[in-house]
Amino acid sequence: MPDRLYRLEDIAEALGAELRGDPDTQIGGLATLQAAMPGQISFLANPAYAKFLADTQASAVIVSPSVAEQVGTSALILDNPYLGYARLSHWFSPEPAATAGVHASAVVDDTARVAGTASIGPNVVIEAGAEVGENVVIGAGTVVGARAQIGAGSVIRPRVTLAHDVIVGERCHILSGAVIGSDGFGFANEKGVWHRIAQIGRVVLGNDVEVGANTTIDRGALDDTVIGDGVKLDNLIQIAHNVQIGDHSAMAAMVGIAGSTTIGKYCIFGGASGIAGHLNIADQVHLTGMTLVTGDIKQAGVYSSGTGTDTNKQWRKNAVRFRQLDVLARRVKELEKKLEG
Repeated sequence: MPDRLYRLEDIAEALGAELRGDPDTQIGGLATLQAAMPGQISFLANPAYAKFLADTQASAVIVSPSVAEQVGTSALILDNPYLGYARLSHWFSPEPAATAGVHASAVVDDTARVAGTASIGPNVVIEAGAEVGENVVIGAGTVVGARAQIGAGSVIRPRVTLAHDVIVGERCHILSGAVIGSDGFGFANEKGVWHRIAQIGRVVLGNDVEVGANTTIDRGALDDTVIGDGVKLDNLIQIAHNVQIGDHSAMAAMVGIAGSTTIGKYCIFGGASGIAGHLNIADQVHLTGMTLVTGDIKQAGVYSSGTGTDTNKQWRKNAVRFRQLDVLARRVKELEKKLEG
C-alpha cells in the first residue's frame, strides 16, 4: 500500500490545474503512461508518447489542453504538464526526511555557527568560522571549509567538499562528490618549470543553484568565480577559475568552461560542450551537444559545431577532404580571378 493517498481534487488545486474527472479519486503514486497502474497518476509532456494515452491504466493523467480530449481517464489540464509532473514528483519522493541535529561523529569547530534546525550527518567536518543556515541538510562525510557559508534550506549531499570561503546561497542542492572551491589551474612558467599561483578568490553560488555529482567549480585566482541564481549544473562539469555564469542558465554533463569566461543569463549548453577561456557569451545562447566555442558569441540563438555520426568509411573520406579545404579554397579563388579576367 502507498504511504499516503491524495485526493485528485487536492492535487489539481495544488498544481493550479483544471480537473476533468472524479475529484475523490485516490492517488498513491506517480508513473509513466506505459507502467502506471490504477491509483497512480501519469503525465504527457512529449508528443511522441501520446500513443500510450488510450491504453494507460493510470487513474489520472496530466496533459496540455491540446490533447485533453484524448484522455480516457481523469485529466489534470495544464499549459505545462512537465512542470506539473516536476512539482508533483516531490510528493512521492522516497527520500527519508532529515532530522535536525548534529550527529555524534561530526566534527564541528567551536567557532563555527550551525543553526539549530540544521541536520548534520555522520563524519561531517565543519571548520573554523563556517556558517550553516536554518534547515540546511549536510550529508555524511561532507567537508565544509573554514569561513564557508551555506544559506537557509540548502541540501548538501554526502561526500561534498566546500573549500574555505565558499558562499552557497539559499535553497541550493549540491550532489555527492561535487567539489566547490578547488584551486584553479594557475601556473607561471620559467624556463620550462611551472610555478604554482595561489588562488585567492572565492566561489559564490546564488540562490536555488543545483550542482551535479562530481562537478567541480574552481575558486577565483583574484576575483570570485560566480554562479548566478537558479543555475542548474549536471554531473561531471568543470567550471574553471573566475568564470561567471548568469542567472537561470543550465548545462548538461561533461561541459567544460575555461577560465575567465562570462556566460550570460538563460543559456543552455548541451552535453560535452567546450568553451575556451576569456570569452563572453550572450544571454539566451543554446549550444547543442559537443559544440566547441573558441570565440565570443554576441547574439542569442542556437549554435552548433562538429559533425554527426557517419559510417567510418565515409567519415575517413570526409576527414581527408577537410584537410584539403585550404587548397581547394585557393584553387577556387584562382578560378574566379581567371573568370573575372
